[in-house]
Amino acid sequence: MYRHTVKIDPRTREGYVEVPFRGSLLLEYPVFNKGSAFTLEERRLFGLEGLVPPVVSTIERQLERVYRNFRGKASDIEKYVFLVALQDRNETLFYRLLLEHVEEMMPIVYTPTVGAACREYSHLYRRPRGLYLTPDQRDRLETVLRNAPSEEVDLIVCTDGERILGLGDLGAGGIGIAVGKLCLYVLAAGIHPSRTLPVVLDVGTENEELLKDPLYVGTRRRRIRGAEYDAFLDAFVEAVSKVHPRAVLQWEDFGKANAFRLLERYREKICSFDDDIEGTGAVTLAALLGAMRALGTRLRDHTYALLGAGQAGAGIAHQILLAMEEEGLPKTQGLRRIWMLGSKGLLRRGMPGLADHQHEFERDPGEVSGWKVADRERIGLLDVVRNARPSVLIGASGVAGSFSEEALRALAAACARPVVFMLSNPTANAECTPEQAVAWTGGRALLATGSPFPAAAWEGRRIPVAQANNVFIFPGVGLGAIVSRARRVTEGMFLAAAKALAACVPDSLIREGMLLPPVAEVRSAAAAVALAVAREVARSGAGGAAGEADLKDRIAASMWVPEYLPYHAPAS
Repeated sequence: MYRHTVKIDPRTREGYVEVPFRGSLLLEYPVFNKGSAFTLEERRLFGLEGLVPPVVSTIERQLERVYRNFRGKASDIEKYVFLVALQDRNETLFYRLLLEHVEEMMPIVYTPTVGAACREYSHLYRRPRGLYLTPDQRDRLETVLRNAPSEEVDLIVCTDGERILGLGDLGAGGIGIAVGKLCLYVLAAGIHPSRTLPVVLDVGTENEELLKDPLYVGTRRRRIRGAEYDAFLDAFVEAVSKVHPRAVLQWEDFGKANAFRLLERYREKICSFDDDIEGTGAVTLAALLGAMRALGTRLRDHTYALLGAGQAGAGIAHQILLAMEEEGLPKTQGLRRIWMLGSKGLLRRGMPGLADHQHEFERDPGEVSGWKVADRERIGLLDVVRNARPSVLIGASGVAGSFSEEALRALAAACARPVVFMLSNPTANAECTPEQAVAWTGGRALLATGSPFPAAAWEGRRIPVAQANNVFIFPGVGLGAIVSRARRVTEGMFLAAAKALAACVPDSLIREGMLLPPVAEVRSAAAAVALAVAREVARSGAGGAAGEADLKDRIAASMWVPEYLPYHAPAS
């Protein structure tokens, strides 16, 4: 194991890194490897002479080389494989490349390309990254956690691979999601890669294709459920609490049967949150706050139709409720402004098969008894739009094309400037395209999507499309929780994060219809979110007390900039 620590030379006052490895072993550690950029002095000091080409490169020259190679790849999946190989070789260069080309490369290292990479994980597998934990290790998870290469971990992203994006159960391939999310933590919040740990809880898979695939690298068995699953999760959380007691744990892409349950089960036991529920809710709320500025209205003035009643849909609805309560609208009245539809239509009391998290948003059948609908047993989106007359339509269904032309035209007919968010990932699963939303609402809609889309054309104008990407929220929440030494993650922290993100959008962009900052500004957005979250932690007493100046200093000091520092050998 190692520690990556930046120290200050007392003579020069310059930073340096004390490196515990030498020779070819040093070149094998991507956190420390500089490749051709090792200085001549470092090559002599660390036994690298002859192991790298003789020319000493600058990081700028290295960037020129790797970017040219990246651009030469024919497909997105080839670009993904190239970037993963670079990450496994030289993390400083990898993250510097991403920072230089954020908008171009974020869709490669995360959605939408990461979904395809997770699906093909066993076929693309080259080198392990992170930890693969199985129920067979339940009694020795502390030991296995200590096998991770870095001693000090601030941030863990954990998945069991059951609901990867819109692709379903990908088993052990879900590690790619954890790796990708932590990549965004480094990119946006500047958390040093040595202080992050991706984890997949390989509890089996129900994916028949994977079970039959001789190349599948995961556990070849059906998923464990019930008491056995819970005992494994309990052991994992207990081990994390002992090995990394100050780490923030992010739950990622768990199935609907477990996501809400695990979030509540461990909320008070470990500093953790679920990005699919809380992060999605917060970034959507931030985009809605931007829409309110554009419209000159408040959240409580609107009626909302949500298509999708899973983790994302419920998380969004919950955040809207909290924000309307803050505006002075009681929760009972806020609930009457939210119409939620699942796979079987509008949620109504008495419907069979509703999940626990859906009951809060079910409607009394008497409320819709007078509606004119196509099918009384399954009240669909068009029925809700025509009868409830919402002004905000949010899609988190995972079903491509589920926003029909008829429904959007009905939405636009009932309000001057409708708000339309198509949030499902990856890109192919969006409820409709921005071009369709613009055309069907007569160019009047305020738009946000979950995956990247270009601006939409309408009558010679370009209609901006905000990307409601969780990368605007979770890195800042994680950084804010770390620097404030939060003991738990609260709802107030996500509400603070949403408001801080919304405040990052200048009035000039709001007037154009852009509801969130450009993706290229994720690092400045993460800093603003982290400060708001840390303030909320201090205000609520959920962590260590700190003054405003101290919090700003901690955030600035914690945001790593990928650049080469001088290397020193350990003091003897």
